[in-house]
This record gives sequence, C-alpha cells and structure tokens, in this order.
Amino acid sequence: MNIPKSYDQLDQWTTIMFLYNSALKAINTKIEIMNNEFVHIYHYNPIEHIKSRLKSPDSIVKKLKRHGREVSIANMIEYLSDIAGIRIICSFTSDIYLIADMISRQADITVLNIKDYIKNPKPNGYKSYHMVVTIPIYLSEGPVETKVEIQIRTIAMDFWASLEHKIYYKFEGNAPRSLEVELKVCAEIVDMLDGKMFSLNESIMKISGDQPEPENRADEKRPDIWTGLLTGETQEKSLREAAKEQDADGI
Repeated sequence: MNIPKSYDQLDQWTTIMFLYNSALKAINTKIEIMNNEFVHIYHYNPIEHIKSRLKSPDSIVKKLKRHGREVSIANMIEYLSDIAGIRIICSFTSDIYLIADMISRQADITVLNIKDYIKNPKPNGYKSYHMVVTIPIYLSEGPVETKVEIQIRTIAMDFWASLEHKIYYKFEGNAPRSLEVELKVCAEIVDMLDGKMFSLNESIMKISGDQPEPENRADEKRPDIWTGLLTGETQEKSLREAAKEQDADGI
C-alpha cells in the first residue's frame, strides 16, 4: 500500500483506515451486485448475508505483538491481512466455492492468498474458506491497492466459529480440555448437518418440481464455467491453479 505523499505522518493512521474502510465498501458492492445478478439470471441466491468489520486499534496492536512485530504503521500494512474483513454466509458448502470463483474472476481484484479450511480443517475443527485479496481504491493522486480478507462459510460453520471465538477470548486461548473436545464433536456434527441439509434441499427441489424443464434449463443458458461451478468441479480446479501460481511466485 502506497500512501500518497501529500499526507503527512499525523494523517497516516486516519488515511490508512479510510482506505481499508473504502476497500470494504468496494468489495461489499461487488459481492452484492454479483449475488443480485445470479438471482436475476439463475433465480438462485447463493448468499444468505454479508458481514464486514474494521479491526480495532487495540486488536491490531495485540496481533502485531503476538507475531513478534514492532508496533508501527508500516508493519501493520505489511504483515496484517485482516484489518479489513468481510464474511460471506452461505446456505450450502457448494455455494462457497461458487462465490470464491466469482470473486477471483473480477478484473480489478487480485487474489494474494487462499486458505481452504473446509478441505483442510484446523485441529480444533474450524472450517471456513479464506481469501486475501487487494482492490484498487482510486484517490486524487491515483489508485492504492488495499488488502481485504474474505471469509466464506455456511450458516452452520458460522454458528460454530462464533461460539469458538467466544470461548477462545473468554479463556484467553487456554480453554479447558473438556470444552475443546466438545467443540471438536460439534464441528463434526456441523459437517454432517451441512451435508444433510444440502441433500435435503436437492430432494425438495426434485419433489416440488422446481427443476427447470429441459427447454428452459438454467444450465443451458449458463456458460460452461457455471455448469462446472454448480457441479463443484470447475471452481476447485481454477482455485487450485491460482494457488499453484501463487506458490510459484513465492506469495
């Protein structure tokens, strides 16, 4: 992130937070437009709701210290990727990869890093799909690439993560072993619930006759990419290729 030279040292903090806040607004707008377009064309809403937040100064300082970094504006910009954060909540796991691919295909969004905690859950059972991206914020002196962390998860995953977050801060990262075991069990239940709800939704669609007639099938109107996305194949392939390119570039 290059701060315009016209801003002096005293203005840097407010300027940086202004940029991060602007990046949140820009990403939010893009996601809402993509979701509305999907509803308009395919009559399907992959996003339940969107949350966004800016990290507080206290949280920024604590995270820098936890990572052994000197507390400075330069280190904040360089080493923290989640100062601006957006959380996208979906109904089904398949929607997560669909949305991730839609975001990564935006011409002015650059994907810096991907962490797939759905296929590779954390030891405590945490599941979510994380993307760190940059988006240009256009100021009077030119564009400034600004980082935003995007987390995409199902309603059930978000419920679990919210409880885990409360427990973590309640016990300052040292929760009783019994609670950790219970959380892990709950994570497995959440995984089964997501799978069952997806299967149930598919059955409802078939029974209610909501599947389009052959001459009006949405799949036939979609480019090949959308057909692949809905089968859970194309988006995983494209995102894997993106991750490989990042590894090759040393990101």
